[in-house]
Amino acid sequence: MREAIDQRFGEYSDWIQCKSGGIDWVKRLRYNETIVSRIGVEIQVSGRSDLLARDIVHIRNSLQDSHIDVGVIVIPSDDFENLLTDRVANYTYAVRYVEQELREAQSYPIVLLAVEHDGFSDEPIPKKKTNRGKS
Repeated sequence: MREAIDQRFGEYSDWIQCKSGGIDWVKRLRYNETIVSRIGVEIQVSGRSDLLARDIVHIRNSLQDSHIDVGVIVIPSDDFENLLTDRVANYTYAVRYVEQELREAQSYPIVLLAVEHDGFSDEPIPKKKTNRGKS
């Protein structure tokens, strides 16, 4: 799933991907030749729900360092989450987390953007193998 989203971002030359330790994708919005705003996007559609906190920290740090002006966290909708791996954050969880657990995040210019699946298939997306032990 993550690879498909990254692939779509990568099809547009004005989105810049950061591979490690920071915001996933950054876009600089220009008026004529002047950068007027920078949007940072974190993708959270797999993994553990506690990674949402890490994404908020990435956005906070990038805002404080003036690398971006607004942050967007892409998360699965509540219905879509049921089709993904266990423990992935969904929209309701993300809103509750920002409003109740990490309240300081309410003062940041962050948008929580829920995405939905685009249909069903008889062929499931294969599980990604990431942690392969030695044979």
